[in-house]
Amino acid sequence: MDWGQIISVYSRLILGAAAAFLAIMLWAKKRDAAWMLIAAGTITAYGEVIYSVVELWGFGAALLAAVLLPALRMIFFTAAFLVMLVRRKT
Repeated sequence: MDWGQIISVYSRLILGAAAAFLAIMLWAKKRDAAWMLIAAGTITAYGEVIYSVVELWGFGAALLAAVLLPALRMIFFTAAFLVMLVRRKT
């Protein structure tokens, strides 16, 4: 790995860990469905980062995770936005 990749990997890991930690803290504090879905999407995005790092090291072989994690993240975010839109209309 060159320095560009190392900086990219470490920054994604550190910033992703911070976002996942804050999402878990928000999840414990707010019991709102939309915020819980956004927190779940953020945690799934961090799982995607972890999987990409493991794959970069040559250990990742699960095609299901490579397809499922990005789709699951977008499903969580879409559901959260739909909950917010439905709530605002009523």
